[in-house]
Amino acid sequence: MPDWLRRLVSLRPALLVVAFAAALVLLPSSQAFAQGGNPASLVQAFGGKKSFEDTEATIRALAATGDPAVAPALQALADGNLYYEKDGGRVVIGEGRGASLAARDPLTGEALGERPKAALEKVRVKNSIRTLVAEAMGALTLGSADPAARLASATALFERASPDQIDMLDAAIAREDDARVDAALAEARAGAVLKSDRPAPERVAAMATLGARGDRAAFNMLRSAAGDADPTVAAAAQKGAAAVEGTIALWGHAQTVWYGLSLGSVLLLAAIGLAITFGVMGVINMAHGEMVMLGAYTTFVVQQAMRDHAPEWLDWSLAVALPLAFLVSGLVGLVMERGIIRFLYGRPLETLLATFGVSLILQQAIRMIFGPTNREVSNPSWMSGSFDIGQMAVTWNRLWIIVFALAVFAALLFVLNRTSAGLKMRAVTQNRRMAAAMGIRTPMVDALTFALGSGIAGMAGVALSQVDNVSPDLGQGYIIDSFMVVVFGGVGNLWGTLVGAFSLGIVNKLLEPYAGAVLGKIVVLVLIILFIQKRPRGLFALKGRFVDA
Repeated sequence: MPDWLRRLVSLRPALLVVAFAAALVLLPSSQAFAQGGNPASLVQAFGGKKSFEDTEATIRALAATGDPAVAPALQALADGNLYYEKDGGRVVIGEGRGASLAARDPLTGEALGERPKAALEKVRVKNSIRTLVAEAMGALTLGSADPAARLASATALFERASPDQIDMLDAAIAREDDARVDAALAEARAGAVLKSDRPAPERVAAMATLGARGDRAAFNMLRSAAGDADPTVAAAAQKGAAAVEGTIALWGHAQTVWYGLSLGSVLLLAAIGLAITFGVMGVINMAHGEMVMLGAYTTFVVQQAMRDHAPEWLDWSLAVALPLAFLVSGLVGLVMERGIIRFLYGRPLETLLATFGVSLILQQAIRMIFGPTNREVSNPSWMSGSFDIGQMAVTWNRLWIIVFALAVFAALLFVLNRTSAGLKMRAVTQNRRMAAAMGIRTPMVDALTFALGSGIAGMAGVALSQVDNVSPDLGQGYIIDSFMVVVFGGVGNLWGTLVGAFSLGIVNKLLEPYAGAVLGKIVVLVLIILFIQKRPRGLFALKGRFVDA
């Protein structure tokens, strides 16, 4: 026998031992894949004492099946509710506390009865396994029949994009027929490619996709790639990051303008009633803010009554509160005008002091009835939540308030220009004595005008209850701003009030990031004072003999 053959025979036992040891090492890691992709067998591979590497291999194998039926088992694993029986190794989902757990089949969800907790062993997990489960759940959801579920999964995958997901994303893109989901998948793939070691041209192409996305997450990815060792990739990443940063800045300015329009709509609602009373009657009504407050508390009372007696109609509470708030505030305004203000015409300082005293009385009355603390007024379902326009968030309650403010403005224009009462109001505004000589009962016009302005303030309170705290001090936060809007826009001019409200709202929001909220208001006040020095009658001055006199 040759010497080399004799030495090989002599080493055979050692070779067998080495081969057997290698099989023992490799067997657990490949066990999950030896099941032929059968989900039931793969789930059972979690049973027994396994290393974290074995558990991760099983998770990847389950994700590769693409079967949504394995999702409950993976979710139970992430939640710490996946167990295996110590005697037999069967894997179950166990829920509950105490000495026994309610067992369920991890695939079918079938109840398996109670299991003593001592007879079960929990499948061990750690943070990296939970992350892997989240990725696997996302991959499984990509096969869902619901486009919304696929879109949510693709969006989530973008945040955790990794190079090992590229093949899975390619397969999902190939079978996707929804344009939005396809775009989200392409963005997730671009993020994964950017983090990979694929050729530079492919990574540069991925940057174009991220640049088109143009949000903060894309910017962070591009900025991270700016330090790439490949100069071509680094230069493209720097250029893409600069472009995305510009896009983010533009959307930030658009968001600021939206906040300004939202604030402007609130100011318009609070000031539009004041513009009527101040313009027609020349009365500085310091109790105007309390009319707003009465409208807000009317909304609270209506909601409380409907919550107690008709909760199924709670979403319609604002529709009930609007006319009631108009009537309550309008009636209080009518009583105030007939009982106090009509005796003080021509004496603006005394009118200011009298209405200030009324505001204190109304505030204290509300404190005695409802207490000094804030009251909760809920948003109806159709005013809750938000939606995105590009990278700008738009809340439904603010959007509806803008629509409501414009609707009130349009209704007032119609009343003033198309009705007999509006004609009389405009006649009194332009020349009170001539209007009286023509047979118009100016005291009645004054009373109805003051009631109308107060009623509109009450409707403003309904809207403000959806964005601000309902408290006895609610109106005080808007009275000064309301006067600024009226004076800036032009006393008694509705178009001036509209332009003034939205202008001041936008300017306030543009100044806040640089000067702060308080200093921003001071700057706006100084600017208005300077403007009034040049145009004492505001943006849109009223015309008429009485006004010009």
